[in-house]
Formats: sequence, structure tokens, C-alpha cells
Amino acid sequence: MLRRGSPAEGNRALRKSEGLPDFPWDLLEPAKAKAAAHPGGLIDLSIGTPVDSVPELIQRALAQTTNTPGYPLTMGSVALREAMRAWVESHCDAPGAGVLPSIGSKELVAWLPTLLGVGPGDTVVIPEIGYPTYEVGVRLAGATPVRSDSLTALGPQPVKLIWVNSPSNPTGRVLPPAHLRKVVDWARERGTVVASDECYLTLPWTETPVSILSVCDGDYTGVLALHSLSKRSNLAGYRAGFVAGDPALVGELLAVRKHAGMIMPAPVQAAMVAALGDESHVDEQRARYAARREILFGALEKAGFTVDHSEAGLYLWATRGKDCWEEADWFASHGILVSAGSFYGPSGQRHVRVALTVTTEQASEAADRLA
Repeated sequence: MLRRGSPAEGNRALRKSEGLPDFPWDLLEPAKAKAAAHPGGLIDLSIGTPVDSVPELIQRALAQTTNTPGYPLTMGSVALREAMRAWVESHCDAPGAGVLPSIGSKELVAWLPTLLGVGPGDTVVIPEIGYPTYEVGVRLAGATPVRSDSLTALGPQPVKLIWVNSPSNPTGRVLPPAHLRKVVDWARERGTVVASDECYLTLPWTETPVSILSVCDGDYTGVLALHSLSKRSNLAGYRAGFVAGDPALVGELLAVRKHAGMIMPAPVQAAMVAALGDESHVDEQRARYAARREILFGALEKAGFTVDHSEAGLYLWATRGKDCWEEADWFASHGILVSAGSFYGPSGQRHVRVALTVTTEQASEAADRLA
């Protein structure tokens, strides 16, 4: 039991005063315990954490840069900046965009509103169903989050920042170029910054996603795109991400991050250079996920689920029309842990999110259990 006035109690009070929710996956502990009791053991489909090895060329690049006693550059080494620019030009059709490394993409999602000067009294629009950290970042800044996928429904209210996410976590929905262009136009009319989370851009299935930077016709004013190497290169443990877009906004982010000491370690910068310069390992990893997706997609359909969207990315957004917690318990009875759809917003109450981040053998075992 916490003592009154203890540091832990104080931290909890601070968290609540900021309006922060409990960490979603902590709420899965009962289901996790039930799933772990299955005779065949736990198969965890709840979190999108990579399970495959870091490619050798990336490991070598990291190992060869361990003797770096000096402070690395917040803006990234010359080699890293060149690698990020080349990748953005090739994959986002965005020559001339500003670039800046981040310590993973979740860090930047959580702190971007604060870094941009968003604060109390400001409104930030987040997806109706979306990654929980969008809301967390807004509340850390003291601003007000509004869930909406409809620009029309927002009316004339001033909006400081709008988040879009394509391919979506958790739904896998892909936003077409025309929709992204509409968001950019709407935001520019109002002086609103657009932040596009594109962490799953390199994992297309039935639809091919495009970067929001590709619809800007070379003018990236007020637009930022966030990217991650966690999924494409299995670098979740390296915390390797970056932001690209409006050079002026990127410059402002750099200035604040210098003061705050938000610096990517030099060995990770070297690893990023290697990762961004090689697409063969990305193709191989995509093929692994494609095989796992086929197995799990078919198993879910045979079990009576409908898989909505899921056109790209690492997740299957599944429903049988029942409450997500009832379904999470049903999966747990089969030794399988999934994420409750309500983690991602009230509209997710009738869905569960199933991650593809297990080995192919585990995916097959999960399919056998569901059958």
C-alpha cells in the first residue's frame, strides 16, 4: 500500500492532474495471466514489438562506432542527414525537406505539441481511432484533444495542430492522396500545423500508402512527417526515428531539442545510416510479415471475425460485434493476448487489434488454437 505523501503517490497525483490515462497495456495484465496459463504457453499478439533479428549490416555499423566519447550532434551527423534526405526524397517524393533525428518516434509523438509551443487553451485534433500517445502528448502540453476524422465537423474553431496517421495504428487504414491534400489545404487556411505519423509507410498490403509530403508540390510549409526504423528494420531497441518536412519548423524543433538534450547516440546514428541505405533487408522483413498476415487473417475469418481496413501496416483490426474486453478474454482462453480496441478511442469498443509481430511458427500455432 502506498503511504500518504510517498513519491509514488505524488507521481500518480501528477499523472492524474495532467489528465493522463493509465498505461493501456497495464490493463491487459489479467488477460495476460490467463493466456499464460494455457498449456501451450502465451502467444502475444498485443504489442507491435519486432521479434526478428536486427540485420547484420546494421549491427556492424553500430559496433564499429562504439568508441565515440564526444557529444554527438542533435541535428545528426553529416552522413545521417544525407541518408535521411536521400530516403525522404526517394520514398516520400520530398526533395528539399528538412530532416531531424528523434530518439524513436514515440518520444517525438509525445513531445511534439510541447516542442511546437502548444499549451493550455489550444486545441489539437487527433484521429477518432488512433495511437494512444497522440492524446498523451496533447495532455502533457496542457492542451485539449479533439477526436475527429471529419474536417467539416470541426467547424470554425481554431486548431493549433492536427494529427493524421496513414497507414493507421491500429486500423491499418490508408488515406488516399486526395484526402491528405485536403488536410493540408484545410490546415494552411487556418494556420494549423499538420503532423503525419508515417511509421508504417513501408508495409503496404492491399493499398499503397503515400507520404503527406508527396502531396505538397515541394512546399512543406506547416507540414511534418514522422518516420520510424523500428518496424522496417527491427530497430525498436535502438530508438531510431526522424521527422521531415517544413525546414523552418524542423529548425525550431532542433533549437528546442538542443536545449533539452534530446540527442540520438552516435552509434545509433551510424546504425541509421546503414539502415536507410539498404532496402534488401526491408524487403525481406516485409515478406515475413506478409506470410504471418496471411496466416492470421485467414484464422480470424474462420473464427467468425471480420477484418476491417488493415490495408497496410502491422495490425489486423478485427471484430465480431462484441465488446472488446469480452473478446480479449476469449482470446486469452486460447492462450493468445490481443489489444482491446478501446485503447485507441471509444469508437474501438467493438474491435480488437491483432499484431503481426510474432514468429511465423507462433502465427501458425495461434491459427491452430483459433481453429
